[in-house]
Amino acid sequence: MPIDCRTFPPQRQGNTDSMDMVNPHDKARPQAELLIMVPTYNEKDNADRLIAEIRDLNLDADLLFVDDNSPDGTGAMLEELRVGYDRLHVLHRQGKLGVGSAHVAGIQWAYAHGYKKLLTMDCDFTHPPSRLPELLAAAEGYDIVVASRYLLKDSLPGWNIYRRTLTHGGHLMTRLLLKMPYDATGGLRFYRLSSIPRYAWDAVLSTGYSFFFESLYVLFVNGFKINQIPIYLPARTYGHSKMDIREIKRSIMLLFSLYFETWINKKRFDIVEPTVAKRN
Repeated sequence: MPIDCRTFPPQRQGNTDSMDMVNPHDKARPQAELLIMVPTYNEKDNADRLIAEIRDLNLDADLLFVDDNSPDGTGAMLEELRVGYDRLHVLHRQGKLGVGSAHVAGIQWAYAHGYKKLLTMDCDFTHPPSRLPELLAAAEGYDIVVASRYLLKDSLPGWNIYRRTLTHGGHLMTRLLLKMPYDATGGLRFYRLSSIPRYAWDAVLSTGYSFFFESLYVLFVNGFKINQIPIYLPARTYGHSKMDIREIKRSIMLLFSLYFETWINKKRFDIVEPTVAKRN
């Protein structure tokens, strides 16, 4: 039985910036090919600074924040920041529905609005905006690019023993059980939406942190080309980790579920066009 499954369609989350409605400001300029997507929950202290640093990069990109009705007012602040900046969009959701489901909602929004490329990152500066150009450069000839914490020595400076053990343990388990040589639990990624069909994400069931390794595994076993770049991740400076012990247990359960499903029913991970599935 799949663990941590979605129980709602990603496009039905009480949005004020709906997936089917294009911001009228977009008509004043050509559609960008690239979208940068950032999920938020209580990131009011970080969001405005992150936007400023991304704007300083001068990327031809739009920016989408997926906010889970943050109690600290992140969503309201983002709406204020939209004034005078038509490249900024905010997808408001009804509550804290899981970081994985936030990524699903953002990915579906990107497809619905015609973007061909997608960058995903955290809002708390564990993912430095300065690395985004390098991630884009590494995407040439690839469908997915992952920023890896395991390609360089001492790539986690300042991390405490608990976080180091948790992170390296997760990486070891995904390597051993899923046979993926990538950093499968990180959220700093590039997706080439023009080559990954929208229905590919139907095979991903996770709504929590396990979304990261499940989604990468689905793309991996279906033969999409994956590249990775090294990254240093300093100890968290802004905000705090939102992954609790229950989420860790759910992720471990799903990891073993994926392992056994690979041996018992590997076709579960096949990416099949919906119309083809119906004919069969």
